Amino acid sequence: MDEAVKTARMSAELEVPATLGALGDIAALVLRLAGSAGLGKGASYRIRLAVDELATNIVMHGYRGGDGRITVRGRSGPGRVRISIEDRAPAFDPVQGRLPPEPHTAPERRRIGGLGIHLALTSVDEFDYVRRDGRNISTLTVMAEGTDPCPPRP
Repeated sequence: MDEAVKTARMSAELEVPATLGALGDIAALVLRLAGSAGLGKGASYRIRLAVDELATNIVMHGYRGGDGRITVRGRSGPGRVRISIEDRAPAFDPVQGRLPPEPHTAPERRRIGGLGIHLALTSVDEFDYVRRDGRNISTLTVMAEGTDPCPPRP
């Protein structure tokens, strides 16, 4: 028997200190949005992984352990979650910091850094970055498996 997944539109905002301790609050928000959108385990994991990686990079590399804030805004709808992460750390475009894996290089000889960002960006369906008014704004979208990212218009 097929059970319809109940979905609802949801908007949420969270501002937290840029600390590793705040990552759990961010993950909880992301998972609430994923649940309200009716995302399955795979899509929920992908959006959580990507947001966690970007937020961790903000804490560790953007603010370098100093004082700062991270604002997370999210919206969900049936089969879709969009999350924006904002910070006032120095400018950093994750697409430019992305280092794809080097499959033909032995692990001990590979360059350090950038692989987490690569994994984050390849795990989402859409990604956008802008620097506006002194803020880094990364926006990520994940859709439920089997969802057409460009449905036909009526």
